[in-house]
Amino acid sequence: MTEDFNTRVIREFRENDGRVGPPFEGAPMILVHHRGRRSGTEHVAPLVFQQVDAAFAVFASKGGAPVHPQWYANLLANPDTTAEVGAEHGGREVPVRARELHGEERAGVWEEQKRRMPGFADYEVKAAPRVIPVVLLEPR
Repeated sequence: MTEDFNTRVIREFRENDGRVGPPFEGAPMILVHHRGRRSGTEHVAPLVFQQVDAAFAVFASKGGAPVHPQWYANLLANPDTTAEVGAEHGGREVPVRARELHGEERAGVWEEQKRRMPGFADYEVKAAPRVIPVVLLEPR
């Protein structure tokens, strides 16, 4: 049985102190735990993040799909969770609270993400008219 994509990325992250191979090689990655809003099942999503002070911004891009990823709705329903960070951020599990960004706060983080990783601008075009949510994971 072969690993699915997310399972492979999660395994690489955990085995290599937060570093993963293609297609995310060199990108800052975080593992976000989230509980299914209907099932109650715990899941882990490997996500690209942007450091924002002591917090971590993640992006519900789903590769530019027309719908939001499941982890986004799960975090809105159950915002208190944990995130696993790589060695450059202490290599630990961090208790966090998820908060969606709006307005100027969202715009600043989103524009910076597109500057750092231009592929996010492509996701924005592909996802339109859906606005890609930006979620801030604040340590608690």
